[in-house]
Amino acid sequence: MDSAQRPILFVSLPESGLLNPLLVLAGELSRQGVEDLWFATDEPRRDDVKSIAERSPVEFASLGEVISELSAVTWDDAVYREVTQSSRFKAHRAVIRQSYKPGIQDMKLRRLEAVVDEVQPALMVIDCISGFAIDLAIARGIPFVLSVPFVPSNVLTAYTPFGRSYTPKGFPVPHTGLSARMNLAERISNELFKIRTFAMFCTPKMGKVFTEDNRRRKALGIPPVSPMTRIDKAELVLCNSIAELDYPFTVPEKMQLVGAMVPPLPEAPDDEDLSGWLDAQSSVVYIGLGTITRLTRAEVASVVEVARRLEGKHQVLWKLAKEQQHLLPAKESLPANLRIESWVPSQHDVLAHPNVKVFFTHGGGNGFNEGVYFGKPLVIRPLWVDCYDQAVRGRDFGISLTLDRPRSLSADDVVDKITRVLGTPSFRKNAERLGALQRAAGGRETAASLILKLPALA
Repeated sequence: MDSAQRPILFVSLPESGLLNPLLVLAGELSRQGVEDLWFATDEPRRDDVKSIAERSPVEFASLGEVISELSAVTWDDAVYREVTQSSRFKAHRAVIRQSYKPGIQDMKLRRLEAVVDEVQPALMVIDCISGFAIDLAIARGIPFVLSVPFVPSNVLTAYTPFGRSYTPKGFPVPHTGLSARMNLAERISNELFKIRTFAMFCTPKMGKVFTEDNRRRKALGIPPVSPMTRIDKAELVLCNSIAELDYPFTVPEKMQLVGAMVPPLPEAPDDEDLSGWLDAQSSVVYIGLGTITRLTRAEVASVVEVARRLEGKHQVLWKLAKEQQHLLPAKESLPANLRIESWVPSQHDVLAHPNVKVFFTHGGGNGFNEGVYFGKPLVIRPLWVDCYDQAVRGRDFGISLTLDRPRSLSADDVVDKITRVLGTPSFRKNAERLGALQRAAGGRETAASLILKLPALA
């Protein structure tokens, strides 16, 4: 490699919640004319990577086709039901069992090894879930930056009683959906969650996987990596949130809270159809339940009923995947105030529009932080694991309400929460205050500046 070259290699799994913040960041570096930008992810996201280049190119490096076991979007229905079940611990356990498969991780690691050999990156920027990329960076001694699209405590809190943690004793364990203000029963539940997580790895089945992982690491020359190793070894940890959206604790200096990663707006300036429709409304409820959510026919009918009950007061814009639109009732029976889109050119443009008054979301890290960034109060139907953690913080900080019965998606429940959020000015005021703090954190521009100042790029 020429000594003047300092390639930056972005690595991400293909899920939008992990990939999108890194696309925005890589796009910002391209906009600034930074050379030698590479982006490694799965083949279906090739066009998304190609589209972000502006002043300098961003080269796409394929990690092959999506491996279904590693991608929540392609998990089969049985696994989906397991990871989204109502029991927080059982859902948490199902996610670990599904994703902790060392042999499958190796397939992506081998692909990435070839990319690294070609690119010889001076720095890697890795989504925090891509364990194979973190492993390779550590094994090769390549400086890396970790991207975290969740609240900061998500990656700084131990999941077991014996794990090292950056948060204080008794802090809510990620995926419990517990508040910092716990009663006695909840404090016991919080501790049991850690004990049960530890016990899970003591079972013969998981013990066998753990042994396989250690054998694999030894053969590859990869040292053991605990959950906190990825933090300790990182040059920098970029968290797409702010301290005010998490419970108080001392954030380590290497973690920088930069707020939501939002591209320059309007992101889709030629989208006259949807933007014109938004301009013509006085109050819009935007429904975007994420790319992972799979609704049943009954749940789709409930959302249609929600729109029907809001008719005459609010318009409803619903982003519903084309693959699920066959579950809709006959077109002529849909309420006149309901607009359904299989894809919106820019969710950021929608959330930024002043006529959008509330965001009904699944509570994933990106949607949660982006909604707040634009000062929109939220109604949350938590889908799984981290969504419950964002939802409880939104409730405690007065910017959102959570459905009482998320699994049933009751029309009564949804209408009640939307009506309360829209009818209580404090939700909007709190969201606008926290949105101002999100924007002040600097997002993509602050993140790009921090990366370019790292010694690896000097």
